[in-house]
Amino acid sequence: MISAHNPSDIDRFFRGLTEYAFHTRLGIVDPPLVDYVSLLLVRFLRTEPAVPSRGSAAVVSADVARLLVEAAGQRASAEAREECRHIGDLTLFWSGLYPEALRRVDTPGCADRRAAYREMGKRAYRLASVLEPADAADARRLFEQLSEEYDLCVEGLSEVRKIWGEG
Repeated sequence: MISAHNPSDIDRFFRGLTEYAFHTRLGIVDPPLVDYVSLLLVRFLRTEPAVPSRGSAAVVSADVARLLVEAAGQRASAEAREECRHIGDLTLFWSGLYPEALRRVDTPGCADRRAAYREMGKRAYRLASVLEPADAADARRLFEQLSEEYDLCVEGLSEVRKIWGEG
């Protein structure tokens, strides 16, 4: 019997949903990528604020862009790398699970706000890959892949949401 009180149960639940969505529905069998996406869901559930502090449904593009510029301007550091990773994760989470919330995203002068928001997520992951130390080749490759396969990950998270809703 699975208990809602055992932290590993929620990990298994999200891992199972994510693997099913990526493997079965999308035909993507890439354990490091799928593991990262499932752990992203667990992290947001456990420690990340589901609704950003400004009270909007998603972090507005201007805020994401500002954070990205600040992180890019910092010297390569663990803090800058984590900031970029967090921005990528945040945009991936909202783009994949709650895209309807992005209709309210404020992107002045941009016709396709969702595309701009996703592009910032891709850039954040790309920058995180560059900021990874040279001896962290696996992490660099994973962040490069998250940047390159961002839209596929959004689609995978969308499938996770559909499966979640079917249960």
